[in-house]
Amino acid sequence: MRFACLGSGSQGNGLVVEVADTRLLLDCGFTLKETIARLSRLDLDPGMINGIVVTHEHDDHISGVARLARKFDIPVWLTHGTLRSMEKAVAVLPKVNIIDSHQRFAINAIEIEPYPVPHDAQEPAQFVFSDGAVRLGVLTDSGCSTPHIEAVLSRCHALVLECNHDAQMLADSNYPSSLKQRIGGRFGHLENTAAAKLLANLDCSRLQHLIAAHLSRTNNTPLLAQVALSNSLNCDRNWIGIASQNEGFGWRQLV
Repeated sequence: MRFACLGSGSQGNGLVVEVADTRLLLDCGFTLKETIARLSRLDLDPGMINGIVVTHEHDDHISGVARLARKFDIPVWLTHGTLRSMEKAVAVLPKVNIIDSHQRFAINAIEIEPYPVPHDAQEPAQFVFSDGAVRLGVLTDSGCSTPHIEAVLSRCHALVLECNHDAQMLADSNYPSSLKQRIGGRFGHLENTAAAKLLANLDCSRLQHLIAAHLSRTNNTPLLAQVALSNSLNCDRNWIGIASQNEGFGWRQLV
């Protein structure tokens, strides 16, 4: 298994997971032209994507899904709540597959374990991807951790983990108080310390890769995220990868 990121943040998200000849795109929050260009950086073209798995309906995660799926005849997997919230786009999707956020499923060579998360969307889910031997856990767009989240993400071989904001930077920002409350609330986004605490509650004995994702450009820095996570793992901060908005990150291999 290997994985790579098209970009991560409030301007668009997309993650590619590959096992043998199966390649899945987790979310697509970019224009069609931008998605094709970002896939090309990874030596991929859209015709190589076997499916799009959607976490939730916010624009930075789904704005490019319908156009990409329709143009290249790519099936889409999403929860009923997410489907209901994007009804206008559904009419142009070539094939829609409804998933239960508590029920595992498979797309060709990739096994997928969805799990619900607290976020201000209709029925948001995050996912663990596996080839039967190694596991990649993804958690972004969650306002807080839960025992179920921690149980699902324990013993993963790789984690893409949200470090959206630094609590003090958010408090000192010029954001309206209502937006600060939304971002920092239980149904908002994980801040650095919360992500580090979540990580400390996991069994990380198999961890080969850890990527900090969905960083706010205004209320966080890569260094702050790396320091928080590295302190939790007691590792060199430079071992912590960063999923950037413009570049995402290149291929990471799991063995």
